[in-house]
Amino acid sequence: MGTNTTRLHRVLRPSDARAYYDRFGKKQDSQSFYEDPALDDLIARADFESAHNVYELGCGTGKLAARLLEKHLPPRARYLGSDVSPVMVGLATHRLEPFGARAQVVLSDGEVRFPLLDHSADRVVSSYVLDLLSEADIERFFAEAYRVLTANGRACIASLTRGVSLPSRLVSAVWMTVFRVRPSAVGGCRPIRPGSFVDADQWRVVHQRVVAPFAVPSEVLVVEKRGGEQ
Repeated sequence: MGTNTTRLHRVLRPSDARAYYDRFGKKQDSQSFYEDPALDDLIARADFESAHNVYELGCGTGKLAARLLEKHLPPRARYLGSDVSPVMVGLATHRLEPFGARAQVVLSDGEVRFPLLDHSADRVVSSYVLDLLSEADIERFFAEAYRVLTANGRACIASLTRGVSLPSRLVSAVWMTVFRVRPSAVGGCRPIRPGSFVDADQWRVVHQRVVAPFAVPSEVLVVEKRGGEQ
């Protein structure tokens, strides 16, 4: 396991996260002003065009899934998403109805445990979810991704992170301060360094970049499972 210098604490319990995002609902899409540039970069580097089975942890309103299914995934590719919020599951299910049996959304109990068989997916996606999780759960995310991905499958991540310029460092510092005082005020999210959780023996880094539209920094990370682990 790579050395992780980011200490995460006071994360929201699954029940608290569920309650918050049930209330937040459709307003989640209002965060597009800083999320979309990171997701643009993620899509450009993840090679979804060659994917066949995609799993997304924390699908939210289904916005990213709809974009992938409409513009990037092959016609026969299948998508499975999960979310801890029943409201989000409902919104995503409705949004993905045009894609029929190609897309399915299920409710999660909050445990980081993917509803997939070993080696059954070639892409695992998580956008703005790891920054909600404890260190132990982030480690479980990578362990689960490694379990379910085929050889050379990819884990594709976007997350709030620490700033790299003066304005973005200021924003991330203020965000972290608010999180320490009252995590629910920022939806339980805070800046992390997802790349610090990557085990170089298991993963090859394909792409790693910090983007900071409106000085809100996000880390975009695409890692590929090293070949031969079937």
